[in-house]
Amino acid sequence: MKLIKINEVPEKGVSHNAKLRKRELISCGELGPVTTYSRAVFPPGEKAGAHAHADVAEVFTILSGAGEIRINDVAYVLAAGTTVVVEPGEVHEIINTGTADLVISYFGVLVPFENDSLNRWNVSK
Repeated sequence: MKLIKINEVPEKGVSHNAKLRKRELISCGELGPVTTYSRAVFPPGEKAGAHAHADVAEVFTILSGAGEIRINDVAYVLAAGTTVVVEPGEVHEIINTGTADLVISYFGVLVPFENDSLNRWNVSK
């Protein structure tokens, strides 16, 4: 069992943009195929630049603020209560288009490649 109080977790930078801050609640390797579980804060006008993960799906839930997510060059509106699943290989970026912080809770899940003979997490192929 692990009990985590988000306000006791130290803030750190996000690799996609040093102005973004996150509190990582679960780190890669702590819980099977979960690569991270974090809460990130995007100040107005900031973004996590376009990138893709070959073997990770990401799930983003908007807690507050407004923005957009671009997936494979298609823009989708983000508002509180919205959840978006980004599949492995999809190029995505998140942009705060509002005037207040965009606060997002997100996690990543390792998805083995089709030919992954180890299939370490017994994920269905």
